[in-house]
Amino acid sequence: MRRFAYERAADTAGAIATVSGSSPAAFLAGGTNLVDLMKLGVEAPELLVDITRLPLDRIETTDGGVRIGAGVRNSDLVADLVIRRQLPVLARAVLAGASGQLRNVATVGGNLLQRTRCLYFQDVSKPCNKRMPGSGCPAMEGDHRNLAILGGSPSCIATHASDMAVALVALDAIVHLEDSGGPRAVPIGELYRLPGDEPHRDTTLPRGSLITAVEIPPLGFSRRSTYRKVRDRASYAFAVASVAAALDVHEGVVRDVRMALGAVAPVPWRAHRAEDALRGQPATEASFRRAAEAELADARPRRDNGFKVPLMSNVITRSLSDLAGLGP
Repeated sequence: MRRFAYERAADTAGAIATVSGSSPAAFLAGGTNLVDLMKLGVEAPELLVDITRLPLDRIETTDGGVRIGAGVRNSDLVADLVIRRQLPVLARAVLAGASGQLRNVATVGGNLLQRTRCLYFQDVSKPCNKRMPGSGCPAMEGDHRNLAILGGSPSCIATHASDMAVALVALDAIVHLEDSGGPRAVPIGELYRLPGDEPHRDTTLPRGSLITAVEIPPLGFSRRSTYRKVRDRASYAFAVASVAAALDVHEGVVRDVRMALGAVAPVPWRAHRAEDALRGQPATEASFRRAAEAELADARPRRDNGFKVPLMSNVITRSLSDLAGLGP
């Protein structure tokens, strides 16, 4: 790890001004991803600005929704009764991620900005367009079993790592942030960007932007929601495929549905095609299967990850069937 300076932020404006300055600097909250990447030599900020004492650690109910401070620890988030009762999809997604020890340290804001776990990105002895633009992507013909089947580009097929972000995309969360221009808010779907020919840019955030909170607007059927994750081992591991879903069924017909997919794309993948295919359809396993197939019609698997297409179809179908109360 390279040497770096450290300072503790006294207020939000000062933290933003410091990180927006000329020297490479980064915000430090839980550090569960950033510090790992610094140890690997992937990230090398010259200054870490500790934001853990900023007042960003509250969970508040709003007009039917919930506002979650960016500094809320993941373990505190899943312990909150409002989250557990009203937003089970979010609670289950957070519980599915990392270990208990990591959740005690990791924060909401950091979770949203964690970077890919692609082996080539983390190995500085290998080329990687995301780490070093223009250097190449050995994952295309190399180890890509866990990488993207949707939304990739000739430059990058890395997948987004967060479980929490998948649930928040399904819930149409709003991300509140501040930068040198002041506070503003963006829909979470506009926070992430596909790699295109600039895979080193994971998000649309300008340099020095600080996420301050995430707001989840009211959703009448959010209590009927779930998160299902498939991984290679029972203990904590990153997803091979996951789905966050909320379902509203009336008299056997799907009235509304929200769904996002994880571990199949460079971003948390909102399943708009599947949602459109389901509204107004019978809440049956056959309908759920057709919706999954519609969403995955544009999947472009590579040599070793074609299994993700039927796997994700099964995960979607099973998750929606459970929410509809259909038997196994």
